[in-house]
Amino acid sequence: MAAEAEHAGSFPVDPLHQFMIHKIVPLQIGGYDASFTNSSLWMVVTACVVTAFTVLAMGRKAMVPGRFQAAAEMFYEFIYNMVRDNAGHEAIRFFPFVFTLFMFIFVTNVIGLFPYAFTATSHIIVTFALAITVFLGVTLTGIYLHGFKFFRLFVPSGVPVVLLPLVVAIEVISYVSRPISHSVRLFANMLAGHITLEVFAGFVLTFGAMGTVGYFGAILPMAMIVALTGLELLVAALQAYVFAILTCMYLHDAMHPGH
Repeated sequence: MAAEAEHAGSFPVDPLHQFMIHKIVPLQIGGYDASFTNSSLWMVVTACVVTAFTVLAMGRKAMVPGRFQAAAEMFYEFIYNMVRDNAGHEAIRFFPFVFTLFMFIFVTNVIGLFPYAFTATSHIIVTFALAITVFLGVTLTGIYLHGFKFFRLFVPSGVPVVLLPLVVAIEVISYVSRPISHSVRLFANMLAGHITLEVFAGFVLTFGAMGTVGYFGAILPMAMIVALTGLELLVAALQAYVFAILTCMYLHDAMHPGH
C-alpha cells in the first residue's frame, strides 16, 4: 500500500499550473516588461485563426455556400442581428467591432480546450483590457455624439428631486463599475471551468496509478471530464455571446442616453 501511495504521489496535479505565464521572448521597453509570452502567442494564434477563417470562407462567395462560407455567414447574420436588435440601427456602424470582439473571445475560449493550449481569457488582465476598451469606446462615442447631453444617462426621468442626488450617485457607480463586472464574468467562468477539468484529470491519474482496481475508480471522473468538456464548449460560446451582447447594450446607452 505504501508503494502504491508513493506511486500515486508521483502524479502531482496542480490545477493552477495551466494558467502560468511564461516568457518566450524577454523584452524590456523603458523599464517596463513587454515580453512576448505564451499568452501573447495564443492570442496571436487566435487572431490568425479568425482571420484565416473569415478570409478563406468568404474568398469565393459562391451562390450555393459550402460549409465554411455557410458558417461564416451564420456568424455574420447572428452578430448583425444582435447589434441591430440590442443597440439600434444607428449602431450598425459598430458591427465590425462587435463581430471582432465576439470572434476573438469565442475562438480564444475554444482553443483553450485543446491539450497544451493556453486560455488567454482565463487571465483578468486580458478580459479587463477588452472590457476597458469597450468602456472607453462607448463613453467617448456617447460624448462625441451628444456632448454634455450624454450625461443624461445618469439622470433617470421621473425621479423625485429629493432622491435625485442618491439616484445619480448610484447610476455613476454602476456605470463606472461596468468594466469590472464585464471582465470578471468572462475571466471567472473560464478560470473555474478549467480548474474543474484539471481536478477531475487529477482524479483519473490518481486512480489509474493504483492498478487494476483503480481503473474502475477512474471511470466516473473520466466520464465527468467528457461531460465537462462538452459543458465548457457551451460556456465558451455563451460567454462570448454575453460579452458581445453587453457591449451592444452599452452602445445603445451611448446612442440613446436617457432612454
